[in-house]
Amino acid sequence: MAVMQIPTRARQWALACAMFVVAAVAQRLYWIAGGRWGYTACDRTDLVDPAGGCGADQVVALPFWSGWGAVGVGVALAVVLGCTVRFPGTRATVGSWAAAALLLVVAFPLHLVFEIPAALAGRPSDWRDLGARLVLVVGGVLFAGLASASGPRRAPAAVGYRPVPRWTRRWAYVAVALPVVGWAVPHALWVLGVPIGISERELNDIERDLSTPTGVAITLVPPLAGLLVLGLVQRWGQQFPRWVPGLHGRQVPRRLAVIPAGVVALTLVTYGVLSVAVLVGQLFTGDARWSDVWEGWAAAATPLVFLGWGVSLAVTTTGYALTTSADTATTAFQDRSVHETH
Repeated sequence: MAVMQIPTRARQWALACAMFVVAAVAQRLYWIAGGRWGYTACDRTDLVDPAGGCGADQVVALPFWSGWGAVGVGVALAVVLGCTVRFPGTRATVGSWAAAALLLVVAFPLHLVFEIPAALAGRPSDWRDLGARLVLVVGGVLFAGLASASGPRRAPAAVGYRPVPRWTRRWAYVAVALPVVGWAVPHALWVLGVPIGISERELNDIERDLSTPTGVAITLVPPLAGLLVLGLVQRWGQQFPRWVPGLHGRQVPRRLAVIPAGVVALTLVTYGVLSVAVLVGQLFTGDARWSDVWEGWAAAATPLVFLGWGVSLAVTTTGYALTTSADTATTAFQDRSVHETH
C-alpha cells in the first residue's frame, strides 16, 4: 500500500505538534520522578497561597491525571500525530480535530478570561495553573492547524461582504446580551454590595475576597469579550475596517474568525453542561439543598447563562461560516444571474 505524503505546510504543523507532545510528556515524567517545577496542587475552589502552588513541593503521591494519565494522553496524541503524517486522509484529519478539541476543552480557556484580569488587578494568582492552561491552548491550536493543513483542499472563501441571514443576527444579539444580563449586571450589583440572588453570607465572602479593581475586571471582561460576536454579523467581520493600517478593505480570513469563536463556544457549552451536572449530582446526593438553590438563584443560574451563551455563539459562528463559504457565494451568484435573466 502506497504511503500518501502530506503537504509541506502540514509537515511544519506536524513538527510543531511533535515538539509540544514531547515537551508535555517529558514534563509529566519529570513530575513522576519527583520534580515539582511548574506543578500546582491548588484546588480552584479553595485557594491557599496560590502564588506558591498551594504546597506543591510537599505533594508525595502525584494524582493520576497529573502523572501517568497525562502520559497516556500524550501517547495517544503521538499516535494521532503519526497517523496524520503517515496516513493522511479524512479519518486522520478527524483525529487531529478531536485532539485539538480535547486539548482546548481541558485547558478551559474561559478560566483565563477571569484569572488574567484578576492577576493584573493585583489578586494573588497561580502562575503554574495559568501557564499550564496557556500551554494546552497552544497545543490545541497546533493540532487544529495540523488538521486544517492536512485535510482536503477547500475552495477559497467568498470575496467581498456578504450579509448574514436574519437568524444569524438574532442569535448574535442573544450571544451579546446574555453575558451582559446574566453576568455583568448581577456581578456589578454584588460589587456594589447589593445581595440580589445570593445570600448575605456569599455577599460578605465576595466583599472580603475581591478587591474593587478585581471585581470590576471580572465584571466587565465577559460582556466586552461578548461584543466581539458582532463581528460575525457585521461587515468588519468579513473585511478589515478602514482604521486597520495596511489591511483596509482586505478579506478577513475565515479561520481567524471561525476557529476562535468555535473554541470559545465549545468551552462555554462544556462549562455549562459540567456545572449543571455537578449541581444536579449534589442535589441527588444531598450535598446541596433546593432551598440553597432558590436562595442563591443568581449564582445557580450562572452555568445556564454560559450554556446559553455557548449555544448562541455556536449557532452564530455556523451562520458566519456558511455565509462566507465559497459554495454559498457561488450559489447566491447563480441565483442572482438566473433572476436577472428572467
